[in-house]
Amino acid sequence: MNSVSSKNSTEYMSDNYKNKGFLKRKDLFEPVIILAFWVVLFASPLLFGQFEEEINWVHVFDIWRNHVALLALFLVHRFLLMPLLFFKGKKAAYFSAIFILILVGTFVIYSINDRVNSQVLPPPPPHDRIERKMDRFTDKRERDTFEGQVPRPIPKGRNSQGPIPAYANFLMLSILLLGFDAGLQLSMRWASLEQEKIKLQKENVENQLAFLRNQVSPHFFMNTLNNIHALVDIDSEEAKLSIIKLSYLMRHLLYDSEEKVTPITKEVEFIKSYIELMRLRFTDKVVIKVDIPQSIPKKSIPPLLFTSLLENAFKHGISYDKESFIHIVMSFTEDQLQFRVENSNHSKKAEGSSGIGIENIRKRLDLLYKKDYDLAITETDDKYVINLNIPL
Repeated sequence: MNSVSSKNSTEYMSDNYKNKGFLKRKDLFEPVIILAFWVVLFASPLLFGQFEEEINWVHVFDIWRNHVALLALFLVHRFLLMPLLFFKGKKAAYFSAIFILILVGTFVIYSINDRVNSQVLPPPPPHDRIERKMDRFTDKRERDTFEGQVPRPIPKGRNSQGPIPAYANFLMLSILLLGFDAGLQLSMRWASLEQEKIKLQKENVENQLAFLRNQVSPHFFMNTLNNIHALVDIDSEEAKLSIIKLSYLMRHLLYDSEEKVTPITKEVEFIKSYIELMRLRFTDKVVIKVDIPQSIPKKSIPPLLFTSLLENAFKHGISYDKESFIHIVMSFTEDQLQFRVENSNHSKKAEGSSGIGIENIRKRLDLLYKKDYDLAITETDDKYVINLNIPL
């Protein structure tokens, strides 16, 4: 008992550590992605800037100023707009707020860069001043040289090629950045919901299996205790031996059945003990045959798979005034276990009268093996046969 309890607690702690490790990795994934993105974005002017001799820090700081505005927009979107508007179902307010923020940010960037450029660049000389200065040159060659040094105004209607304005760059980056952040948050939220869904499905399956196992146990104990009660007045020694066997069965039902799988050898011992207890109840008119090989594979199966089938056979296959038989066969192949129960049919509604028996075994097999098992039931006027094949 103590070893089983310690094993269960160890597995429980192991599962908890695995779950915590998964959650920790999941919680770190998103911040790491975001941090790496911003580090690369701020480092891009230094990594990819075309500097001949030394870094042009004025140019770098101009870019970083725009990136700081993008960072502020990103933080507002991540911690305010998405949780308070988008995930609350206020989609219209969310998109309106994004539109306003991008326009305000673009206007601010345009104003800042316009003011900075006006302070750095000197105003161009008036055209008439240039003409007066050119008049001082009497020599045509000197005049032509000076004229080549004076910037000519760009004729109207002719397109000039130059760098993308800062406000246009901010506008495009802000749209891409907010789209990236929205996609990242939605994907992480979807992953969390899927993980929670899988967890709930697993818990639901485990609860159903536990419920089905607990349905088997009380019914089995009731029948076995009735058998021992009948033996007390007939043969007290046999009754004592039966109580010892029952204690082994109880230990298997209460503790071994809590495991997800149990060795086949334990399940075989349980079947033999169960049958020995049932033999005490019947006379020689009931022929009980058990055909289980001596060599049992060292593999495991879910516990108590065959209890309902055995119980059903003894409940509906025995008659006290007619000859009856029960034949139990278990065989093995490399990857399958075959279990066959054949009994005399004295109840025309063997399956329906079995209550939770056959119904429970079907539900458990569906939950455990999906479609990887075969359960065949054959009923005639004098015989009822159940064949069960499960994978190993």
